Amino acid sequence: MIKEFENFKGFSAKKLPLAEPIASGHRACQGCGEVLALRLAMKAIGMNSIVVSATGCMEIITSTFPHTAWNVPWIHVAFENAAAVASGTEAALKVLMRKGKIPQKHIDVVAIGGDGATADIGLQALSGAMERGHDFVYICLDNEAYMNTGVQRSSSTPYGAMTTTSPPGKKSFGQATKKKNVPAIAVAHNIPYVATASPAYFLDLMNKAKKAALVKGPAYLHIYSSCPTGWRHGGDLAIEISKLAVQTNVFPLYEVIEGKYIINRKITKPKPVAEYLKKQGRFRHLTDDIIAEIQRQVDEEYDKLLKLAGETA
Repeated sequence: MIKEFENFKGFSAKKLPLAEPIASGHRACQGCGEVLALRLAMKAIGMNSIVVSATGCMEIITSTFPHTAWNVPWIHVAFENAAAVASGTEAALKVLMRKGKIPQKHIDVVAIGGDGATADIGLQALSGAMERGHDFVYICLDNEAYMNTGVQRSSSTPYGAMTTTSPPGKKSFGQATKKKNVPAIAVAHNIPYVATASPAYFLDLMNKAKKAALVKGPAYLHIYSSCPTGWRHGGDLAIEISKLAVQTNVFPLYEVIEGKYIINRKITKPKPVAEYLKKQGRFRHLTDDIIAEIQRQVDEEYDKLLKLAGETA
């Protein structure tokens, strides 16, 4: 176990942080699961932080000039370089403290980006920052497409999903490739801490965000972030769909601590994937055979995860 975790007892529903690094008054869509996830993560990390935000939904809805929803120092950077700027920020803090320019204290540097800014455009910068061992937290808020620019596909868009650039038609069925496994890419960098999380399981999410901040070195947190607009579901269904993603094994909850996989919520009797798909308009075009293929893929990936964790179904 990482020594920084020893004195952390975890948050409880009766004792949560009161401080709000990201305040109400933002301009997110009704029922946005992404801003809910970000708020929970930042409550756990706390006010002693500097946030580096890639272009994306969370940048747009929290910083429309001349207003801001941020109560901590916040830097907007280009789509591709949140991890690079976070690296520079972390290095600059070290130099300033060493030279006595600012007090010696730990400040959490947090980089955030959507799946486009993480799995696609910013992957090179993220890989470099993790390889160099910078002490920062990277949070991917995964809503499975480029939402703020019109719901275009990303490499995180799931197989079969409809987007504006992967539309179904006579010779297509939506997204034709499988979702990129970015947590596994992070694990391959031999960093101390990698985890998945969902706002539907808020204590699990907050505890993982705090662990990510406590660890010395790079930490990667991949958070499921439902999008009513792009996924075509009711604004009141964000948490229900987030729960179904876990209950069907579409989005398992696990952490990887110094290379050791731990499944945090093992689903012994998973619900059919079809229950998850039917709640979302982006999957309404799917035929029974495509749904069966998605079920096969989900089962296969979950079996791989079980083996990595040394468990059986």
